[in-house]
Amino acid sequence: MLITILTLFPEMFIGPFDYSIVKRAQGKGKVTIQTINIRDYANDAYKSVDDRPYGGGVGMIMRVDVIDRALQQTINNKQKTTTKIVLLDPRGTTFTQAKARTLAKLDHLVLICGHYEGIDERVKSLVDESLSIGDYVLTGGELPAMVMTDAIVRLLPGVLKEGVTQSESYSFEIRNSKFEIPMLEYPQYTRPEVYNGMKVPEVLLSGNHKKIEQWKKDHATAKKGRVYRP
Repeated sequence: MLITILTLFPEMFIGPFDYSIVKRAQGKGKVTIQTINIRDYANDAYKSVDDRPYGGGVGMIMRVDVIDRALQQTINNKQKTTTKIVLLDPRGTTFTQAKARTLAKLDHLVLICGHYEGIDERVKSLVDESLSIGDYVLTGGELPAMVMTDAIVRLLPGVLKEGVTQSESYSFEIRNSKFEIPMLEYPQYTRPEVYNGMKVPEVLLSGNHKKIEQWKKDHATAKKGRVYRP
């Protein structure tokens, strides 16, 4: 998989992708992550990427023409077959584990990071989808791009041990013809068996696999606080 991140601050990505699972995924050749500096596609001597908003307002707006040039260069150079362009936008659809699973199936994912007061609305005509990581305001799209990349990369085949992502939070669900509820993983424990009077549940020490599996199902919690009881 190729993940291309269009940003005004490529330096922000030095570090977050150089450790842990994302680093191993890159080392195994499961993913290539590249950053494109949007400022390189400005057409004046000052490398201007923003301007004042029409109609007035506070702050500056990123220009559609500069972003389009950066985007077209990225798409023209792509070597992959299935590509999706995503704008990171507070007004976008909320990013979820289900969305991460869908995006992990792509050959090429392009993430556009906004900054300043916002992005010219016409940029949305250039993308396939707008996504947000939550109902709050950040300085720019760089941190959301890091979050989404981490969530997606760990789902790529061969990055983690087989079966790991099928039993974690948000990966198993209650379903019927009308709804689907993402579940939070059951509580987990390790040594010591007793710490400051707090004990590991007896059932987990019993060796009775049937009871243990039932306990896990009983204690996997639906996102809105409901308990899954098959």
